[in-house]
Amino acid sequence: MADADTATKSKNADLPIRVLSAAVMLAVAIAALVAGDPWLDWFIAAVVLATLVEFVLLVVKATRNVPFRLAAILAGAVYIGLAGFVLSQLPVPLIIGVVGAVICVDTFAYAFGRTLGGPKIAPRISPSKTWAGLLGGIVGASAWLAAFVYVAARQVSGANTLGFEAGEIGTLVAMGAAVAVAAQAGDFLESWLKRKAGVKDSSHLIPGHGGFFDRTDGMIPVALLAGVFLNLVR
Repeated sequence: MADADTATKSKNADLPIRVLSAAVMLAVAIAALVAGDPWLDWFIAAVVLATLVEFVLLVVKATRNVPFRLAAILAGAVYIGLAGFVLSQLPVPLIIGVVGAVICVDTFAYAFGRTLGGPKIAPRISPSKTWAGLLGGIVGASAWLAAFVYVAARQVSGANTLGFEAGEIGTLVAMGAAVAVAAQAGDFLESWLKRKAGVKDSSHLIPGHGGFFDRTDGMIPVALLAGVFLNLVR
């Protein structure tokens, strides 16, 4: 019992600093969104640069093979840079939609995973990721997308009520599944790279949270997915 209490205290010891760091990050992000261009573009560029630097450092630690390093760094530059470019081109409401979807995926995946447990998806890459967590991510993303579409439709139509037909619900769930899978795939990619590099966090720049890549790993593929979706519907 004493060992369990000690482990719990140790696990929660950094909770205040995590909450404070999260509040600061949220405040800076909201300030950038409210300020708009060029501050928003500079904010996105700064996050992209910090993420890319951490990615490069992980690659250097992960392999000594120079051709592999160069290929990985080039691929990472395209992967991370293109996601940043897509975000910079999105209207502010859609940026909020992307960020909110990823937050809901992470939050619901954590809640479902901790509550339901069950089989792991890929324990050798990320021991904490479960199929229940993925289900939670799908639920969270679908709920967020439904709320986002509801608010957007009210803004356009001015209607006080809005219902979803069966086909629309199916579409929202399918989109939620795509977002959840993309976000968790980004998480798995970073987890795999950190295991190869032999580190727990991508850096220690954000107290209690690790590095920028630790916070943007799921955002990157979802931003790319949003870019693909917008190009298809135009």
